[in-house]
Amino acid sequence: MAHDHHDDDHPHNSELSPIELRVRALESILVEKGYVDPAAVEAIIQTYETEIGPHRGARVVAKAWSDPAFAAWLKDDASAAIASLGYTGRQGEHMVALFNTPDQHNMVVCTLCSCYPWPVLGLPPVWYKSPPYRARAVKEPRAVLSEFGVALPDGKEVRVWDSTAEMRYLVIPERPAGTEGWSEEQLAAIVSRDSMIGTAIVTVSA
Repeated sequence: MAHDHHDDDHPHNSELSPIELRVRALESILVEKGYVDPAAVEAIIQTYETEIGPHRGARVVAKAWSDPAFAAWLKDDASAAIASLGYTGRQGEHMVALFNTPDQHNMVVCTLCSCYPWPVLGLPPVWYKSPPYRARAVKEPRAVLSEFGVALPDGKEVRVWDSTAEMRYLVIPERPAGTEGWSEEQLAAIVSRDSMIGTAIVTVSA
């Protein structure tokens, strides 16, 4: 499931996906009826695209890798630990941190819609909202992961977590070897959005 293969799902006369078209249509109706202020919608989109994004989640991961006390707090009460860094808001009220280990790899999906931890990852990618990802992630996670370029050992358990309106998940990837002594800023720079969903592995270039 490569990141760009959803182009086939688009109508031939539009660059927008079916989900985007439905959202645009709904937004138009709400604006026409006076229920929504277009300026308010635009302000929200700009906030999540420019001020809030995966760089926040990457800082959470980097701190967990660097500070054992913070990692323990994150495991015990992720909502409070993340809030201590100032990352709060809608879609992040109830967070759970999923720590990848040598024995277990975690992967997140929302089978019903697109529930996603906005305060730490920003807006969800298009593929996360797509019906193929939502359906296949729970049925054949290893196949989906392989399409993202993630090949896991046979003995490693893959656990798939289904986000809901009440609970959002943040995957804490395994810290790669060779990063000993790195600052939190250096560590945060190598953490990708996909690794915090569980569809990528954090690596260090040779």
